[in-house]
Amino acid sequence: MSVLHLLGSSADGGAETYFSDLVMALGQSGVQQHAAIRAHPGRQAGLAAAGIPLSVLGFGGPLDVFTRPRLASLARKIEAKVLVAWMNRAARHTPSGPWVRIGRLGGYYDLKNYRGFDMLVGNTPDITRWMVDQGWPSDRAVYIPNFAEAGEGLALDRRALDTPEDAPMLLSMGRLHQVKAHDISLRALQALPGAYLWIAGTGPLEAELKALSVDLGVADRVRFLGWRDDASALYRTADVCLFPSRFEPLGNVVIQCWAHGLPIVAAASQGPSQLIAPGTDGLLVPIDDPDALAASVAQILGDPALKAHLIENGRAQVRAEFSKASVIARWHNLFAQVGAASCAA
Repeated sequence: MSVLHLLGSSADGGAETYFSDLVMALGQSGVQQHAAIRAHPGRQAGLAAAGIPLSVLGFGGPLDVFTRPRLASLARKIEAKVLVAWMNRAARHTPSGPWVRIGRLGGYYDLKNYRGFDMLVGNTPDITRWMVDQGWPSDRAVYIPNFAEAGEGLALDRRALDTPEDAPMLLSMGRLHQVKAHDISLRALQALPGAYLWIAGTGPLEAELKALSVDLGVADRVRFLGWRDDASALYRTADVCLFPSRFEPLGNVVIQCWAHGLPIVAAASQGPSQLIAPGTDGLLVPIDDPDALAASVAQILGDPALKAHLIENGRAQVRAEFSKASVIARWHNLFAQVGAASCAA
């Protein structure tokens, strides 16, 4: 069966990174597939290096009248049986035709973008329930989580980023955007003297966050890393991960921390509060509460037994629910299911 994956985003973010991870993992498992994406040199290079056939299209706004017919032509050329649209922009451009259309949702998207689709996949149980609550047929709503695995990359030499080897090193991953609440991490750092904070990500708030770090008197202990392609190395270098997002449907960072053996403190936004069992595989704090964030970090840093307990149980969660093998098997089952239904029709 030939599958055509559609990604209309050119951003650097968790959803876009997971798109590449899943497409490459499906390719390794033997799925015949093709990716149609918006221009992004790094993503193009990564998919090409993995041997994924690739097309670059415009995926523009309402005035883009070319992408949809080009996708239809491409789907016919590769004899696609299934089209998988990632997020709204791709869904709006997904053509109808003699193939099954699947929308993959990593958030609470407007379902009008998926009218006429055959199946929707949510990456959390709550998103999947929400689809049905919005009127989507329950027999065409499927839960398939993201997978997580410890990737390649040894721990980094902290001294290369002017960070003492013996200082507690905190990691915050995510776009420099208001919803990711990096400002809360910076304020928490005030109450953690001697700790250093590495922030990995790009976004519109970079200048504002750098200025805030100066105003708070912590700039000498903060390292803004920009976009990084060595996430596994960063997870292995840190002592604790901070994830204070104000809004987070899933929180891929949580399951990646579990896979890499890094304890995490997260704000109790929707995704992390569904994933984390407080005190078992992570710690949760109220949204927008830097004092609670700092106190929970200090608790982990000061209690090696607690840290080991969180790490052990986080890894167990990955084995039970978020392993690559189990997630890829779910996608294979879905493709087999929709393929059989297509043939019967």
